[in-house]
Amino acid sequence: MDTALLDTLVEHHNNGDHAQNGWKPHVYNACIKHVKETCNVDITKDKIVGRIKTFDKHYEIISKMLAQSGFGWDSENNMVEVDSEEVWSRYVEANKDASSYRNKVVMNWQAIQTIYSPDHATGVGARTAAESVQEEETIVLEDSPDLPPKRQRTGEAILCMMGQMKTSFDDALKTTEPLPMPKVTPPTEILDALKKLQMENCDMLRAYGKLIVNERLFEALMALPDELKKPWLLTLP
Repeated sequence: MDTALLDTLVEHHNNGDHAQNGWKPHVYNACIKHVKETCNVDITKDKIVGRIKTFDKHYEIISKMLAQSGFGWDSENNMVEVDSEEVWSRYVEANKDASSYRNKVVMNWQAIQTIYSPDHATGVGARTAAESVQEEETIVLEDSPDLPPKRQRTGEAILCMMGQMKTSFDDALKTTEPLPMPKVTPPTEILDALKKLQMENCDMLRAYGKLIVNERLFEALMALPDELKKPWLLTLP
């Protein structure tokens, strides 16, 4: 049934019947008729929509894999082929939704690729079939304030994130306000403060060596009353 369904979708895709906002209404009628004539199976539009969503999933997962190094398509067995188990394990670790596709048989891959190609889709850009069907069914309700906002597609979300990252980076580059420099007391000021304490030369030099490398010690010294400064310095280890 899928082969007959995809044959019809490919034909109408190539005829330009796959518009930006979905398949044109007569395409569903053509699918129903062709599947009935070919397979003697009665299907409905809802059944077609369900199968299209499955094709969507196959296309999204498989085309993403085939875009990576180490993956290819085995047209004889109708499945993804992988260079090694290491390549597969590394990919699945980052793409959990692909885990079931290691030996999964997916028939009609060439036809599925065709209906998602933008070559004959009319309008600006191409959308997946399920997105097109969903928009076709909800377009009248889209402006209703009671509906939740539409979820961004993966590509749109990535572009949005990249734009936000660029803006943040640009803002950082525009920041020109200099960082405040730490306070450093001139050595002459420290020496003058010690001379006022009338210390022995050896004690003064020892205290000077400590204060010159530790700004907090000098601040603590200056906060003390004059009569406590010298005794405090002499107690320093």
